[in-house]
Amino acid sequence: MKPRILVSRQVFPEVLARLQAHFDVDYNDVDAPLPPAELAARLADKVGAITMLSDRIDASVLAQAPGLKVVCNVAVGYNNFDVPAITAAGVMATNTPGVLDDTTADTAWSLILSSGRRVVGADRWVREGQWKGWKFQDAWLGQDIHDATLGILGMGRIGQAVARRALGFDMQVIYHNRSRLDAEQEKACNAQWVSKEDLLRQSDFLVALVPYSAQTHHAIGAAELAQMKPTAHLINIARGGVVDDQALIEALKAKRIAGAGLDVFENEPALNPGFLGLDNVTLTPHIGSSTRQTRLAMAMLAADNLVAALSGQCPPCLINPEAFKP
Repeated sequence: MKPRILVSRQVFPEVLARLQAHFDVDYNDVDAPLPPAELAARLADKVGAITMLSDRIDASVLAQAPGLKVVCNVAVGYNNFDVPAITAAGVMATNTPGVLDDTTADTAWSLILSSGRRVVGADRWVREGQWKGWKFQDAWLGQDIHDATLGILGMGRIGQAVARRALGFDMQVIYHNRSRLDAEQEKACNAQWVSKEDLLRQSDFLVALVPYSAQTHHAIGAAELAQMKPTAHLINIARGGVVDDQALIEALKAKRIAGAGLDVFENEPALNPGFLGLDNVTLTPHIGSSTRQTRLAMAMLAADNLVAALSGQCPPCLINPEAFKP
């Protein structure tokens, strides 16, 4: 008899076929999260699961799934996992780092360009029939990206990918991170470490890329926004909660900063309605890794993690190594 697993949300057919070759798969074939009570009930007799960011795995869920051995998130982030509780239950937890770095960096750049050059608002203006002729000093004067200063808060793999793309725009790249990159990494990115205060003060485009945690909650709030240039743009492709959305709305309304590009929000998808009336913010629905190639690679890596874990091997992307028992 094959081990029983849960796939909590719709995945690509290729991924499902790979899993079905190894496991008896309980599959939620709808691209919508299971209600928490149903998620817990369907995990009750499972040894493994492929999960998404919408699936909260905590002590209450684990208590109902005594046979669970591994949960495999299709994401780099895992703030939906209560990792201490998962580890205490002797369950392995995995994520999917690496395969989405370049795609997410591309998304950051789409938001940088859109915010700096006011692409979304200009598009809407044309569609509404308001364009009556070319003007030299028109309503859509933006800001140059080339020769500007790019600031990165959180210089992991994605941050470094964002920085490397700045080379083609002749930008000065500065960053702040808990630990400084080594000299070779800084050279590859043409990046310079600065304090957080200098990062806020100097950046023309500031990209937030820190993982979400209690320590990074509202890492950019009213005090930080007040330190930024009035011509600066804030880009958030990290997680909702890293930026204080209400403080950002107030700063955008008051033109204390020039603009923002946001792919993530607090309490998403129920984003703060204050964003909707602003013409100096670009809003996208958490599409940072959203290409077919990348989402397929992420799901396949989660499947690799699951197959390895339930074959007695150490999963390649294990978050909590202390839970691995060969």
